[in-house]
Amino acid sequence: MSSGISVSEVMATGPVIPVIVVDDPAHAVPMAKALVAGGVRVLELTLRTAAAMESIRRIAAEVPDAIVGAGTITRPEQFKEVREAGAVFTVTPGLTATLASAARDEGIALLPGVMTPSEIIAAAAAGFTALKFFPAVPAGGIAMLAAFQGPFGDITFCPTGGVTPANAPEFLRLSNVGCVGGSWLTPRKLMAAGDWAEIERLAREASALSR
Repeated sequence: MSSGISVSEVMATGPVIPVIVVDDPAHAVPMAKALVAGGVRVLELTLRTAAAMESIRRIAAEVPDAIVGAGTITRPEQFKEVREAGAVFTVTPGLTATLASAARDEGIALLPGVMTPSEIIAAAAAGFTALKFFPAVPAGGIAMLAAFQGPFGDITFCPTGGVTPANAPEFLRLSNVGCVGGSWLTPRKLMAAGDWAEIERLAREASALSR
């Protein structure tokens, strides 16, 4: 059983993975269509609201060009739930042996979160070489990732947490950054207003960022 896509493929699809919080499942499909129209195909829907799982189901069923993932996974049973809902990749804020095992059992790609050198070493020992650096800016940001280049030259990072349109290009210029994660593409205010045109515009700007 496998989702058929690797984390490396997910990270290579575009420079920005939007970190999406959905409050109303009715917003999911038009939001996803706006992002895809703007050139952003990889969507991380966070399991932070009651609407998240249904939103994943709807996007997976109705927006075939989207690559749907589930974020903020913190419990092993969630991997099965999101895979059955249609997610093809997952993201965690941290990593434990139990989470790593559960993701492998479900055959779903996992982008695990790390913050410290010890966590990077543990994740690499578990077989992960593509990692989410979280929370990126509070944990040292660009300077910290630049320092990681020496001892962890075989690791590729997706910094998330405090990444903005202003600092994203600087993150993306680092050789060990494959993409960034950001919440600015789908602000709750635009979602509530149904301003899909503005979300598409933000997606176009994000997809044009250089790596």
